[in-house]
Amino acid sequence: MDEHLNEEKLARRWAISPRTLQRWRQEGKGPAYLKLGGRVVYRIFDVEAWEDESRRAGTRKGAAQ
Repeated sequence: MDEHLNEEKLARRWAISPRTLQRWRQEGKGPAYLKLGGRVVYRIFDVEAWEDESRRAGTRKGAAQ
């Protein structure tokens, strides 16, 4: 299994635009990323950790996570 996802693969995984990931990076949001030789890649470990942190049990304020 690949250890990294490029911007396009992560955008596809989450059904969002690559531009959204670019904007999140500028705003300091989203999972940690690496810039290798001018390419942006996301470690699977960081993506899965961010997904776990973003998990919600409900929309009610104070709902258990």
